[in-house]
Amino acid sequence: MAFEGLSEKLQAISKKIRGKTRITEEDLTEMLREVKLALLEADVNYKVVKDFIAIIKEKGLGQNVLDSLTPGEQVIKIVKDEMVELLGGTESRINFTPNPPTVIMLVGLQGSGKTTTAGKLANLIRKQGKKPLLVACDVYRPAAIKQLQVVGAQLSIPVYSNENTKNVLQIAKEAVNEAITKLNDVIILDTAGRLHIDEELMVELKNIKANVKPHEILLVVDSMTGQDAVNVGDTFNQNLGIDGIILTKLDGDTRGGAALSVKKVTGRPIKFVGVGEKLSEIEVFHPDRMVSRILGMGDILSIIEKAEEAFDEKEAVELEKKLQKNKFDLDDYLSQIKQMKKMGSFSSILKMIPGFSALKDVEIDDKEFDKIEAIICSMTKKEKQDTNLLNANRRKRIATGSGTTVQDINRFINSYEQTQKLMKNPKALSSFANKLNLK
Repeated sequence: MAFEGLSEKLQAISKKIRGKTRITEEDLTEMLREVKLALLEADVNYKVVKDFIAIIKEKGLGQNVLDSLTPGEQVIKIVKDEMVELLGGTESRINFTPNPPTVIMLVGLQGSGKTTTAGKLANLIRKQGKKPLLVACDVYRPAAIKQLQVVGAQLSIPVYSNENTKNVLQIAKEAVNEAITKLNDVIILDTAGRLHIDEELMVELKNIKANVKPHEILLVVDSMTGQDAVNVGDTFNQNLGIDGIILTKLDGDTRGGAALSVKKVTGRPIKFVGVGEKLSEIEVFHPDRMVSRILGMGDILSIIEKAEEAFDEKEAVELEKKLQKNKFDLDDYLSQIKQMKKMGSFSSILKMIPGFSALKDVEIDDKEFDKIEAIICSMTKKEKQDTNLLNANRRKRIATGSGTTVQDINRFINSYEQTQKLMKNPKALSSFANKLNLK
């Protein structure tokens, strides 16, 4: 997971210094040395690290300690604030033109994930009430047009292509006319990439920019390429003049240095991040929330937003009534699992809860929830309503139907019955929440 190593180190440093009632210059120097090493190991650009450390040292030695904080906490606050600033300070969204259609051109190297990102971005924009049109401008890569058409079909978003020409500028101009005719208010151009930056690529992109005049040029960068991502960002910005960056594969096993460097080096904001393979797994980039996650402070706002999007309000009201009447059954349990899965992986959600990101022994395998779905779907209506009916023969039948074992059935039913007891006992539930520091 991105930032995992950096997060562990910074949280350890925070814990060491947080309780100090007095901080000397020697303490601060030692702490900043560890922060510097942690950032460099995370593949953050050296110049960025150097400037970052210098600012923290200056503020750490020169700033009066707030009355409400210990000196250690004040230093951690400085680190947090400066890291937020390093990532852009505030979120930066797409500037939609008041005279549609808004044209967004996605650029980047081959393999950065442009085509998938085009679909993800179109899906996200549609949720804002827009009518996007995807445009296949990559006429070189084999099956690139087909890939975009497949993505569009999965999302029920229209795709414009013209396979009778290799003239990318012509395709882009035709797409604008198509959007005006079909009342699409956002156009997303999926342009071609190369394995490396070359003059031919830049000439083509500059030609589209000069003639189609896109309102936003967004660079799609693979965050797993580390320092190369920063170099690519800088080169594209100098040659083309980008308006923002989309970091892909931020859920992968990457050190996260690209995210912490690319804004500073290019001077352009990170606008979106890809956080998974699903076409729904793209997020508006919030610098403050990302830093909170890195420092183990959680990200409750993002959880709330994900929940609001995933959970059906009417179902929530009905569920509350059932809980009050102790009528919560396995159908309701299954419904909650399905809605939770819309929010992303359970592990990623858990890491957004303050305190949980530091827990190493908490491992959640999302495949276990697929197993639970199969078990519940193999039960009869009566069995879902009353687990007391599940004798040995019924459990064998359910195991066969769900492709699981009787032991799997037993473990799940025991867990479910424990959950039911907890829900029926408000005092126990409150005590459990207190233990997890959720209250």
